[in-house]
Amino acid sequence: MYHFIGIKGTGMSALAQIMKDLGYEIQGSDKPDHFFTEKDLIEKGIRILPFDENNIEPGMIIVKGNAFNEHNIEVQKAMDLDLKIYTYQEMVAKLTNKFKTIAISGCHGKTTTTAMMSHVLENMIGCNYLIGDGSGFAKKENQYFALEACEYKRHFLDYDPNYAIITNIELDHIDYYKDIDDVIDAYQSFANKAEKMVLACGDDPYTHTLEVNPPIFYYGLKEDNDIIAKDVEYKDSGTEFDVFVEGNYYGHFDLPLYGKHMLLNALAVIGVCYYERLEAKEVAKHLKSFEGAKRRFKEKEIGDIVTIDDYAHHPTEVKVTIKAARQKYPNKKIIAILKTHTLSRTKEFADEFAEALNLADESYIMDVGVDREETGYDDVTYEVILDKLDHGKYISIDSVDQLLQYENAVLIFMSSKDIYVLQEEYEKRLKEAK
Repeated sequence: MYHFIGIKGTGMSALAQIMKDLGYEIQGSDKPDHFFTEKDLIEKGIRILPFDENNIEPGMIIVKGNAFNEHNIEVQKAMDLDLKIYTYQEMVAKLTNKFKTIAISGCHGKTTTTAMMSHVLENMIGCNYLIGDGSGFAKKENQYFALEACEYKRHFLDYDPNYAIITNIELDHIDYYKDIDDVIDAYQSFANKAEKMVLACGDDPYTHTLEVNPPIFYYGLKEDNDIIAKDVEYKDSGTEFDVFVEGNYYGHFDLPLYGKHMLLNALAVIGVCYYERLEAKEVAKHLKSFEGAKRRFKEKEIGDIVTIDDYAHHPTEVKVTIKAARQKYPNKKIIAILKTHTLSRTKEFADEFAEALNLADESYIMDVGVDREETGYDDVTYEVILDKLDHGKYISIDSVDQLLQYENAVLIFMSSKDIYVLQEEYEKRLKEAK
């Protein structure tokens, strides 16, 4: 029996589902708070228990989420019983070493790129996947494994991928990384672990600084890339473009997604497909049917209102999400609602968050989400961003009614955590008002 401590986490949930698919006996425990990953776990018949030291029994193998340490009662009990304890990334590494792994990393876009990669490869040749949106799937007979590889605390260095994909390099997780040079150093180590090749976004300002031993190929819109998108058309129905690889025409692609960032994500997928010698028309067919990852630009229509749930939690992601909404809905008012997480990120990127939110017609900011202890940030609140907004207001679940004033508008709810609680309450009241 494998027992997962913190099974509701997006990565842990996906890993538990994968191991269940592969025939392992799985159960897990977590906090009582509702989290969107519960549905998939329950559907696969995986038990979710409240934390209790009695959950831990002799002979179990423990998989521990990174948010939990020896102060957790179950971790303590496992240590007392001298059980084998794997960290999340150690178990992922042990599992993926059995497959031809494509590890996708980057400050932004890794979840969508992993979801897109798994969708195309699964439909063409079969592909296991572990995605940071809580999705996980595996069959023993599949050769390929699409893996979202997180850079936080250099966790992705536990993996030994066939392909290493780098969607971009940017300063984030400033509670761990000292500066951008420290981030670049981590990505360089990650790239050097690739067995076959590295595919990196060549339009990113930092990827060209990497010094790596495996062959490295760059993708993007600029002419000096190896994999180039040309004749790009951004339409309200999506994005169309031609792809040339190392000077040779590969194919025409019609992507039902919005924004330059989504085009770049698609180029990473197309690059792997090209080097795996897959037919361009088949790749294009399955890219066209990709509907996106969970909590990435997920839309609902309620009368003349469109709501969008998005995981955007870094200023760059907020910016591209608002721009994508403008591309798809050029005739609607754009309203942005943001809940930042971690005090350190909120303080460090306050100016950049405000600049991104100011791209919307109006914006709202919620209280900062705090789910881990951070010292030295007692003075940080939502106001460090609100004070810099051109047309900004504070919002909470108690003041959600102020959103009911909008007509013919797009409301974008952005957060890495639980802003969907606010969104659901707004949608409920909007339906009652109509």
